[in-house]
Amino acid sequence: MIVIEDTLISEDLKSICFSCDLSHCKGDCCVEGDAGAPLEEEEISILEDYLDDIKPYMSVKGLKVVEKMGVFDYDEDGGYVTPLVNDRECAFVCFDNGISYCTIEKAWSEGKINFQKPISCHLYPVRLSKLRQHIAINYDHWDICKAALLKGKRENLPLYKYLKAPLIRRFGSSWYQKLEYLFEKTA
Repeated sequence: MIVIEDTLISEDLKSICFSCDLSHCKGDCCVEGDAGAPLEEEEISILEDYLDDIKPYMSVKGLKVVEKMGVFDYDEDGGYVTPLVNDRECAFVCFDNGISYCTIEKAWSEGKINFQKPISCHLYPVRLSKLRQHIAINYDHWDICKAALLKGKRENLPLYKYLKAPLIRRFGSSWYQKLEYLFEKTA
């Protein structure tokens, strides 16, 4: 583990190469799993504020779930997560040619909102865990990402470089520069 400020970073971010390959995984990280995407508390009000701008991109099933439950639910540990359709897919997912896409990100990419998507989604396949005095940053091993591991290896793209933008979004440029320095120093 590497320590920067209040974070504990797994060496996996340096040693694992990764690059999403939607043509193979079909965006299954938005569809599979036992809970919705983790949400930060402040993201709930952001989603509520932008919901009218996101709705045009949502599926009928997703809309029904959000209209019934709201923009969040709780996971088994009591954490905030996006609600699910049929206990499976994120309510904010849409499908295009068999590939899952985030409706929040679609609204953002078309300039309708200034919130790209929940940070947990932007950081995936990395997951954050809150400890007493630190935030642990770990790679989430999941079989659906096998093609991303192969593509990342072909591109020689370490996970921390693949996730540069979301890591900066969450922890800041100065933090990322420290991470980059530490990982490159030990190369």
